[in-house]
Amino acid sequence: MSDITVCALYRFVTIDDPVTLRVALLDRMLEYTIKGTLLVAREGLNGTIAGNRAAIDALLDWLGQDPRFAALDCAESIADTAPFGRTKVKLKKEIVTMGIEDIDASRASGTYVEPRDWNALINDPAVTLIDTRNDYEVEIGTFRNAVNPCTTSFREFPDYVRGHLDPAQHQKVAMFCTGGIRCEKSTALLKQRGFAEVYHLKGGILKYLEEVPEDQSAWQGECFVFDARVTVDHQLDRGEYEQCPACRRPVSKADQASPLYVKGISCPKCAEARTEAQRAGYRERERQVALAKRRGEPHIGGDIAKLAERRHAEKLAGKNRQRGSQERQWQEQLLRIAALAAIPYSFAAKAAPTTTTCHPPDTAVFVLGDVQRAVRPLSEAGRSVGCVGRVLE
Repeated sequence: MSDITVCALYRFVTIDDPVTLRVALLDRMLEYTIKGTLLVAREGLNGTIAGNRAAIDALLDWLGQDPRFAALDCAESIADTAPFGRTKVKLKKEIVTMGIEDIDASRASGTYVEPRDWNALINDPAVTLIDTRNDYEVEIGTFRNAVNPCTTSFREFPDYVRGHLDPAQHQKVAMFCTGGIRCEKSTALLKQRGFAEVYHLKGGILKYLEEVPEDQSAWQGECFVFDARVTVDHQLDRGEYEQCPACRRPVSKADQASPLYVKGISCPKCAEARTEAQRAGYRERERQVALAKRRGEPHIGGDIAKLAERRHAEKLAGKNRQRGSQERQWQEQLLRIAALAAIPYSFAAKAAPTTTTCHPPDTAVFVLGDVQRAVRPLSEAGRSVGCVGRVLE
């Protein structure tokens, strides 16, 4: 297979209806035969997808018709083999997990820096340059003089900021990541914590490699990507690293020469941590991969997987319609209760705690959104209506 367009995209924007968007996105991706994973949350959209040029353009055009995604950030490259085997659209609490709820990157983030202007910024001795990626990504490649926070997940980045950065000392901070999303959210964190000048590389490393000639580049090494290519070089071609299926870490040529490296089963970074049962599972997976390759089939089952994904989408859409019908029934019931009790009422669009007490006591607060609720009896003392909610997956 050739001429596969790989598109890393994201957008921080408020999404009030993530369930509806998830169903629509999955339907379009299946229609256009696009593989990859997209994450949908109330804070926006993020993911990497792959397909032929016409399919990617069709999906981006469809997204662009929605004002929320008119300014979608995209970084593209070309792969000669399919980098993804499945089509997924997942609902998440965050599109990139930092673990801090009050960060709103759509409203307050740092200053974008175009790839062509990046070198001038990071050559400024007053600038602290920080790589916001994980340690295994940094060891493969990074910008000259960049600080490695030595994190194993993005959740650890706020702790790094708290322990190592000071607004008074670090007055100009520039950050970068693979496609731009982690560094953008990081700038929102720093702005919230009082850092005055905060910058981030627009489009991330991938956009920089695409636009800046190698002889003018400040990039050193290869760039880790979250797909079957594992890494890309400065020309955005597949790099020299493989990925260990056991620990998911990149494996260099030197690692592959180690006696601890067994293709598909273990690498020097995880060999001693694997049980014999785990090794047996990896060996069986490698056998299945080899069988599928000899048959000329994708390991996940090709059309069978596509059919399963479509059925899942149809099932989810049916549940969503049923949920909407239940929502209307609950609303009508709550309105009738409020009318009978002769009390004012209001609706809140956010999920409630496990138990909601209505305040003031003569007001019924009905919590709507992705919750399944049960109405308690009217309070004889306050004539208020309470409700309990359970967040649906």
